[in-house]
Amino acid sequence: MKLVIDRVSKLYRGSLWGLRHFSLTLESGVLGLLGPNGAGKSTLMRILATITKPTEGHAIWNGSDLADDPDAVRAVLGYLPQDFGVYPNLTAIEFLEYLAAVRGLDGRQSKRRISELLEMVNLTDAARLTLGSYSGGMKQRIGIAQALLNDPKLLIVDEPTVGLDPEERVRFRNLLSDLSGDRIVILSTHIVSDVEAAATELAMISKGSLIMHTTAENLLRMVEGKVWEWVISGADISAAKQRYLISGTVRRSDGIHLRVVSDSSPGSEASLITPNLEDAYLYCIQSSREGERAEQSHAN
Repeated sequence: MKLVIDRVSKLYRGSLWGLRHFSLTLESGVLGLLGPNGAGKSTLMRILATITKPTEGHAIWNGSDLADDPDAVRAVLGYLPQDFGVYPNLTAIEFLEYLAAVRGLDGRQSKRRISELLEMVNLTDAARLTLGSYSGGMKQRIGIAQALLNDPKLLIVDEPTVGLDPEERVRFRNLLSDLSGDRIVILSTHIVSDVEAAATELAMISKGSLIMHTTAENLLRMVEGKVWEWVISGADISAAKQRYLISGTVRRSDGIHLRVVSDSSPGSEASLITPNLEDAYLYCIQSSREGERAEQSHAN
């Protein structure tokens, strides 16, 4: 089982590149696709889900080009888009039964599968309520269930924990970890803690380009000795934010405790602390932006 993304680019109207020469090869496991809003994550997800075609390059599933043969992956694809819609007058069971029929799943097996999935996403007690009565978090959970209906070999989830409460988010992270055996899971998000808990590999994207493909452990090693705790007064916070990359702020009785990501100490009283994945993510995104600015300056 292999998914090859080979120099994929997507050009929108107005000469806007949503993706630019994006290449990645994936096998079984959970890939955390991290990047700021507008980085190109959803564009890549739609191409892999065969909803849109790349302007350039190829997405290849087990040897088949998805642009030429989308059915090669659709039978084994599970997809939760960022903007997931439901039929408000259907119950959860009716909705999932309808989608199972559309996908050609066996009726008897689908009933058993739907029961398992509703329990998995903690909606058994609400299974006969209409989806129009569901909260945003409940609708997101039914979206997760429909993506898993066919026990997919390629599971793509775009911002799946938006609207979930902390308990539901933990449940979903555990579910992803359980699913990561003989399948490829792509988790696209800007919530670093979701990736930290579930992903076996990380890919960071900025302005449509892949800037890094690595493991969480390697990413953390990149910022060893670069994360500081620095206590300052409230009067100094504005100047500190302008000068340094700050990944966390906590107000306490002795002042404002900052997490500062910097190659050198921000102040004489700053002390090194253990980095987390969010520190590393912000550091890499900032380094990428600084590199782009340097290239533009050199070109001019």
